[in-house]
Amino acid sequence: MARVHGVAITRSGFTMIDFTHNHFALFGLPERFAIDAAALDAAYRRLQSEVHPDRHAGASAAEQRVASQSSARLNEAYAALRTPLARAQYLLQLHAVDAIDERDTQLDVDFLERQLARREAADVASVAGDVAALEALHAAALAEVADLETALARDLDRAGADFSGAKPRVRELAFLVRLADSLDAMIAALD
Repeated sequence: MARVHGVAITRSGFTMIDFTHNHFALFGLPERFAIDAAALDAAYRRLQSEVHPDRHAGASAAEQRVASQSSARLNEAYAALRTPLARAQYLLQLHAVDAIDERDTQLDVDFLERQLARREAADVASVAGDVAALEALHAAALAEVADLETALARDLDRAGADFSGAKPRVRELAFLVRLADSLDAMIAALD
């Protein structure tokens, strides 16, 4: 069986995902927060074209099941690496850190106060139909998301990274992403 970046090719020429690889290795990417999104997309498309069940329609039932499982695993891996939040959570998970542990709801008090004020301002703007105010709040939330992503790339991609220490930033990122999505929905509702 030959192995090439994330896939195993059997003697019969059947292509399947190498299930022993983590998501980064599956796509031939370094295990880091900052990744080349274009390289991820290209690797995903290439691998999906090799393992998609439609490509193996004439294969045996067992090979069709493996193709289906390979395609599902590929989709799962792509979803875990495609967005910065999911990638940060997955990277911490690889280092035995549960970034979004439902029993651990603690966030920095200053951070929470800022977000509560932002949320209250959004509610007022929404009721008033003030799209410009909502757009400004949305832009501010996205700027904070970008700052957190930059900080996470710096902290997680250096040698000897403190993955446990990154947990609060990943939790804040999750909070801000949800807030930005909520603001986006408020803006759409007013349009």
